[in-house]
Amino acid sequence: MIIFLKLGGSLITDKTRVEHARRRVIRRLAREVAAARAAAAQSAGPDLQLVLGHGSGSFGHVAAKKYGTRSGVTDQSGWRGFAEVAASAARLNQIVTDVFVAEGVPVISLPPSASARCEDGELIYLDTFGLRAALDQGLVPLVQGDVAFDTVRGATIVSTEDVFVYLARELEPDQVLLAGEVAGVYDSADMTGRVIERLTPETVGQHIAALGGSHGTDVTGGMIGKVQQMLHLIRHQPNVTVRIFSGAKPGAVRTLLIDPLYPLGTVIGHDR
Repeated sequence: MIIFLKLGGSLITDKTRVEHARRRVIRRLAREVAAARAAAAQSAGPDLQLVLGHGSGSFGHVAAKKYGTRSGVTDQSGWRGFAEVAASAARLNQIVTDVFVAEGVPVISLPPSASARCEDGELIYLDTFGLRAALDQGLVPLVQGDVAFDTVRGATIVSTEDVFVYLARELEPDQVLLAGEVAGVYDSADMTGRVIERLTPETVGQHIAALGGSHGTDVTGGMIGKVQQMLHLIRHQPNVTVRIFSGAKPGAVRTLLIDPLYPLGTVIGHDR
């Protein structure tokens, strides 16, 4: 079984404070992933192959907004900003890597910027040799929202969802789990309504007005961007199920890695 798990920037950082990582939360999540891997190893069920990703939160998003990197780079000031965004994203990635390794999860960081190629904001190439090799050796490849060179814009930003959509074509995961700070997709833009249990390509139009954005700075589209990306994924990979849920609740990540069908958050997928 292949599962993609994203730890959202809103979950592992305080998006209202510049470059503030929630280290206790990251450590708890690492322990939950370690526990799920151990449970899978001891069970008679399928092996768990995990691709881990994380958002940039108050690290890369803040710098990217300052320089407008997602829209493109046209001058030397923009290229210096490109480097600054890359360095900021890498700082958070190093924190996540260090914590997970310390908690017994053998992550290997594979930053998308090392090989990503975009065309007018769309990710069209990402080298997957290292990622496949890591999975074959029982490691946990770690990707992230990152900068990328772009044949039209000069440079841009790729979100973790962008990377997951690309990798889904290559690896055909069984599940994509997006762990954020909120309980799922709400039917009210101010998050006072109920959590929508299931979204499909046929029903999402009923909820577009309620999807809203995200708390803090987010240059990659907030909740509506996530939903649109995941709808794109399932249109091309109809056997994949996506779940958006809160990783702020202790035990939720562990539970869903062990039982991805556990009723939690919002499922995005075709009606079965």
